[in-house]
Amino acid sequence: MLWSSQVAPGNENALRLRVYGDKGGLSWSQEDPNYLHFSPFGEPTRLITRGGAGSGEVAGRVTRIPPGHPEGYLEGFANIYADVAEAITAHIENRDVDPAALDYPGVSEGVRGVAFITAALASSAQGGAWVEMATTASAAAAE
Repeated sequence: MLWSSQVAPGNENALRLRVYGDKGGLSWSQEDPNYLHFSPFGEPTRLITRGGAGSGEVAGRVTRIPPGHPEGYLEGFANIYADVAEAITAHIENRDVDPAALDYPGVSEGVRGVAFITAALASSAQGGAWVEMATTASAAAAE
């Protein structure tokens, strides 16, 4: 059976593929793309994760990110890189940066991230005691 529609009410996309054969069935949903359900006859359904055990050598070759990271993870970084490239190019071309491209972390966010990690390590070394994190003034001084 094939059911196809671009106007099905209540379905944003809902691409779903199901294949049934003499050994069992496979089910995959585009809206939850990291998982393939394999239902062999007479056995419980197995969940095969993208890049995980049982996904096979060919699937592993085309997997770009480690298991556990959702699809879109790399695209998030690509957005940051594109915005930074726009800022660099605008500087080189002596023009204003596209305001929509200014949503990327800078030095102060990096300094705050390092301060958080430092405080977490200090807390762990003290048996989980509360540790004050470096103030934002320290982060601002780094800018």
